[in-house]
Amino acid sequence: MEFEPLSLGSDDVLEFDMMGLGYIDQSVDHDDVLHDSSATATPTPTGSDVVSSVAVLEHYIPEGDSSLEPCEGMEFESEEAAKAFYNSYARRIGFSTRVSMSRRSRRDGAIIQRSFVCAKEGFRVNKNGKSGSDCEGRAKRPRAETRVGCKAMLVIKIHDSGRWVVSAFVKEHNHELVPPDKVHSLRSHRHVSGSAKSLIDTLQGAGIGPRGIMSALVKEYGGIRNVGFTERDCRNYMRSCKQRTLGGDTQLLLDYLKDRQAKDPAFFFAVQGDEDQCMGNFFWVDPKARNDYTYFGDTVTFDTTYRSNRYRLPFAPFTGVNHHGQPVFFGCALLINESEASFLWLFKTWLMAMSGQPPLSITTDHDRVITLAITQVFPETRHRFCKWHIFKECQEKLSSVLCEHSNFESELHKCVNLSESIEEFESCWLSLIGKYDLREHKWLQSMYADRQQWVPGYLRGTFFAEMSVTQCSDSMNSYFDGYVNASTTLQLFVKQYEKAVESRYEKEVRADYDTINTAPVLKTPSPMEKQAAGLYTRKLFTKFQEELVETLTFLATKVEDEEAGSIYQVAKFGESHKAYTVRFNVHEMKAFCSCQMFEFSGLLCAHILTVFRVTNVLTLPSHFILKRWTRNAKSGVILEEHAGDLLSKSQESLTVRYNNLRHEALKYVDEGITTAEIYNVAMDALQVAANKVATEMQNGRRAATTNTAGREDGFRLGNQSNNTFGDHKRGFETLSADHQDKKMQKLERQLERARRKCEWYRANLLSVLKDIEEQKLELSVKVENIKLRMKE
Repeated sequence: MEFEPLSLGSDDVLEFDMMGLGYIDQSVDHDDVLHDSSATATPTPTGSDVVSSVAVLEHYIPEGDSSLEPCEGMEFESEEAAKAFYNSYARRIGFSTRVSMSRRSRRDGAIIQRSFVCAKEGFRVNKNGKSGSDCEGRAKRPRAETRVGCKAMLVIKIHDSGRWVVSAFVKEHNHELVPPDKVHSLRSHRHVSGSAKSLIDTLQGAGIGPRGIMSALVKEYGGIRNVGFTERDCRNYMRSCKQRTLGGDTQLLLDYLKDRQAKDPAFFFAVQGDEDQCMGNFFWVDPKARNDYTYFGDTVTFDTTYRSNRYRLPFAPFTGVNHHGQPVFFGCALLINESEASFLWLFKTWLMAMSGQPPLSITTDHDRVITLAITQVFPETRHRFCKWHIFKECQEKLSSVLCEHSNFESELHKCVNLSESIEEFESCWLSLIGKYDLREHKWLQSMYADRQQWVPGYLRGTFFAEMSVTQCSDSMNSYFDGYVNASTTLQLFVKQYEKAVESRYEKEVRADYDTINTAPVLKTPSPMEKQAAGLYTRKLFTKFQEELVETLTFLATKVEDEEAGSIYQVAKFGESHKAYTVRFNVHEMKAFCSCQMFEFSGLLCAHILTVFRVTNVLTLPSHFILKRWTRNAKSGVILEEHAGDLLSKSQESLTVRYNNLRHEALKYVDEGITTAEIYNVAMDALQVAANKVATEMQNGRRAATTNTAGREDGFRLGNQSNNTFGDHKRGFETLSADHQDKKMQKLERQLERARRKCEWYRANLLSVLKDIEEQKLELSVKVENIKLRMKE
């Protein structure tokens, strides 16, 4: 029988796949290859050894009827042609094939026999030689048993003529065969064809993920049966491309990270997998980012859509918002694959780098795999999907609807963003999908099922550090604009990342300078505005000022008095149908508004400020001032649980001890001037403390020395911000009794200065209170005049 070479197109490849050759699921272990017990048997190569040979294979099939059944004596030009023929036969019948073994010539080592079997041939054998259920009990995630001892097979031998001849054929199977509509899912019939690879490369280059690519392929080929492979195969192919493209650049990245850590032990990095192979996922975070997280780590955004380098690796930054409303880095990763295991590793590693302190809220892409990982690693954190990405996905999923109904998108935005309550959103949503007959649309159904994770009305009660519930979380995508592009290498990418982070830091320093050295223009005579101007950073004060000025357009009407406080309806003049409900407890100075702006953004809304205005609350209560929005957000001592790792478990710094004492002492002074009685108690307590210190020194306890300027005195209480305990070499010394008297005199002088300072603070406080009372009186007169004019 003669055979002719076949020039295969994209459709033909699907019919004559190489039974596992190509980019098929590489996660399967050694069960796919049975090793013959003969000394001359050689197992068929798998994985990358096979992949390298795919491009040079030529396929042969028998002439004539393509539905031929194998039989003994059938001849083929090559073993590849025999493989293709048997696999084509298996596709028609409904089973999957694989290579069982090969035999080599003892004379020259050439392969002289190949055996092709049903994929269900034999039984699973583990490394210990046990089979079947013997090894299932100890497996953490036991896999389904797929081998049932099927005897179906085709054996070919090479003749002296160089042609391959079928020497044995077993037709019968001991299991059910797969129907035609499901045969495309069998392993040996799944193959990423050349045309499919080209389309995947193009779509991946445009930043489209595996799910989107598979949707495009299904549409292009007219159904999943015609595609010839699964989404998992697509992911494996994309990962293989990334690994081959990366080459040695991952080693350069690893060397860079190790060098950074050697120079700064507080620099943290981790690599998933074997560092020597350099093919895992990377994560790193610098000390500044870890420090910033201790101040601004209440809300975090994690984004994997920023694919700005030539490898199309998801650059996954963790970002937050600082006290100026600017994005701040909390670490970043480069992910070779986006599997659930990868995200689990990344989130656990990031949490470890941040001293195990999870955020209150986290915002991510709308992705099922990310959601599963966050549920496991951050069970108490409020998880939100990025609304900007959902609306972007909407343009793809509802493209036909948008083309047919031009107003649908704007109506959807209004329904999501402008609904003031959950009830209003629910009513608007049902009305919208009913109007456009979209009740059965699967994507909209899934979005509605997830509504609590992306619709603002459901998220208002959680802090996200955004000034508006309609704000989109896409600002991070401009973080690296101008620093990376499509041709940026992995090595250059890291350097450009450093430049971008440094640029952001310079902007933060500039904002700090503007806040400290320039005074904002006040728009009202309100003491509250003046107070806020001295507390908040410039940008946050501007937002607060807008809310405060807007109170002039609102009217507050008391509608009910309760034991826990009063209830007000706050609305703009003539818009009573859009009223907000404010509950205010004047005794505890606590207020809650139905808009929940304070809970969401950390700034008071105009509605609560309106109630403050009509009830003569002239200054902001302290519990409504979030320190993370103030100009002193990064002052004070870092929380101990956060600081432990940042100090790299080193010996406690004397400077840290000094800062702790100074911080507590100043707080003690501030509290000690409240009233004359508390002041007297504070002075007595200071005297007792001074006596205890003197007693300890007389007992021979060691005391810390001061800096070089104070060495001759033994120690000095620092009352200036630049005083540090710097003499580590001299350490500690025992003071003589005569020296103690001298120190006691100095302590007394220190206490006297503290007493005078307390008196000065008290006098100034009384003056401020007097000014406030005068301004309150003036405002009350103005309010009464305005009321009279309104009545007229």
